[in-house]
Parts: sequence; C-alpha cells; structure tokens
Amino acid sequence: MSQPTTTAELLARIERLERRAQEAEDYRDLVNLQCGYGYYVDKGLWDQAADLFATDGTLEIAGRGIYAGRERVRAYLKRLPDYGYGVLFNHMQLQPVIHVDSADGTAKARWRTFILIGFLGDHARWGEATYENAHVREDGVWRIAKLHGVINFYVEYADGPAKGGVPLVRTVEGLAPDLPPSIDYEAYPEPVLTPFHYERP
Repeated sequence: MSQPTTTAELLARIERLERRAQEAEDYRDLVNLQCGYGYYVDKGLWDQAADLFATDGTLEIAGRGIYAGRERVRAYLKRLPDYGYGVLFNHMQLQPVIHVDSADGTAKARWRTFILIGFLGDHARWGEATYENAHVREDGVWRIAKLHGVINFYVEYADGPAKGGVPLVRTVEGLAPDLPPSIDYEAYPEPVLTPFHYERP
C-alpha cells in the first residue's frame, strides 16, 4: 500500500482504519454475545440469557413459532428444563459467519450449535442446529434482535444417527407463540437447509 502524500489522503486513511477498528471491535462483541448466550443456556440462567435480547427481539427454535419481545423470550426460556443434579444441557456455539454494519448498528450472523442433553436415569441425546441471527446496537450495546435456531438433528445418544432422528417437539406447553414458524421443516433424517443471510461469506 502506498503511503499517503497529502493531508486529505492521510485523513482518508485514518478514517478507513477507524472504520476497520470499529468493525473488529463489533465482531468481537458479537462473538462474545452469542457465546455468552450459549453459556447462560447451558446452566439454565434464563433471565441472563433473555437480557441479551433487544427490547423487541425475537426467538424461534425448532419450528415452534416466533416469540416476540424480550419478555416473551424470557417466558419461553423459563419453560425449558431447570439446571441441576443429573441434568446436562450443553449448547456449544461454533463456526460463526458474521457481517457487521457498524455505522448502521446492525449485524447478521450464522452459527451452528452442537448440543448434548442428558437427564440422569432417563435419556440422553445429541443434537445440532444452525442459527441465522440478527443483531442491533441498542443504547450502545449489541443485543440479539433475532435468534432463529433450525434443528438439523436430534438423535438418541446410544443409537447415533444410524437409527434415525427424534421428531421435533412443535409446541411449548402452556405458551403459544406470537407468530407461526418462518419456515416449515422436519429434522434428520429429512434434509435441512437453513436459508443463508449471505451469498458469499
């Protein structure tokens, strides 16, 4: 890269570097946001997980419909199993592809989560899902504007995928969604392709 020779060129280069630095900070913050969500979910810290959502953020998991607004997200999360003795509920957050518009304060991100669920003396399952999420900077802090988890598979731990998958549970007892699911699908052994937010990563 050639060195700037005028004040205008120098200022333009500084502006470019500042934009790149801001985008790098935003990328880091978005990675921490998603991974923080995973750690909270692992331990049943539902209030902490819900607080990561924007005020009007949405959550959609496993084709159960869309829950709109932070407090509805909180209500959904609190219907999930309590963390305690004999419970595993691990959700590892992996393989991010993130596109940030720092000036606009918005971002889109694709992740996958690798899941291990176990209930002592009852059952254990492997699972994996693709997230297609959206984010917004709200009051200077990145929040989850949309969390959409598409389950690729759930299988019994002892059997693995060779014996087929566990059908998705489409409802949450006592808590109807605010909107219907955005896509209609069934998990493995049916093929699942979550729509991409990008053409090229």
